[in-house]
Amino acid sequence: MSPASASPSAQAARKALADRLQNLRRDAQLNGRQLSALCGWHPAKTSRLQDAKIAPSEADIRAWCVACGAEDQVADLIAASRSVESMYVEWKRLKSAGLRSLQESYAALYEQTQLFRFYTSDVIPGVLQTSAYVRAIMSRSAGSRSDEDMEQAIATKMERAGIIHRGRHRFLFLLEESVLRYQLGDAAAMAGQLGHLLTVISLPRVSLGVIPFAAPRTLWPVESFRVYDESRVQVELVTAAVNVTAPSEVRQYLDTFAELQGMAVYGVRARTLIANAIASLE
Repeated sequence: MSPASASPSAQAARKALADRLQNLRRDAQLNGRQLSALCGWHPAKTSRLQDAKIAPSEADIRAWCVACGAEDQVADLIAASRSVESMYVEWKRLKSAGLRSLQESYAALYEQTQLFRFYTSDVIPGVLQTSAYVRAIMSRSAGSRSDEDMEQAIATKMERAGIIHRGRHRFLFLLEESVLRYQLGDAAAMAGQLGHLLTVISLPRVSLGVIPFAAPRTLWPVESFRVYDESRVQVELVTAAVNVTAPSEVRQYLDTFAELQGMAVYGVRARTLIANAIASLE
């Protein structure tokens, strides 16, 4: 994908990569001509790379980092470069193929992942959702989609949710208490959803923690995110799904998840918070 045809989000990601390269050059106290000479290419190429007018190849990134004495940055920058085109996947484009196709697009990633980490500050995590809860969420984004498309999407999502009962996958869930209180759908749908949490909390490969309103916080609620093993993070925004693969950035999310875990309650205390949320619906 050329810069001219890239989506605004993908272009923003490419510009961020170009800025990181430029900062490495400045930190090494090299001007453009000096770096070009060390890399063995024309100064015009350096300018185009820094202005995000062309995308760097992996060989370009390695040469740039070696010239700047920043070999330790190669892995991160290559990971960022590889994910520029896929880092921002626009919901409009994904949904254009139908809600069912959107749900099916996750299948391979879910089957390949061994350890899932879910932190949510807005909705119940997808693999823990009931069909009524899913319907309440999807009805907002369905737009002009047919009822059949939505029902097929719900069925596909529920089939994927069955992953918590099969294979060797392990799941770590962290929910802000507010997630238990946000009412999506009617009271019956919400009560059913919360009751489902009380069922899955006892599954052997599932850990479900709730961060209480009253918990002393060392970190404020952040955006909801999912970590697949230790290689990929996905953050859902209003307009896009952001995929993070750079090792240093994935590590930041893992550290954030660990810090949030320290604020959560589990077992009987988590069950009590869920039960109180159910009682509040009455």
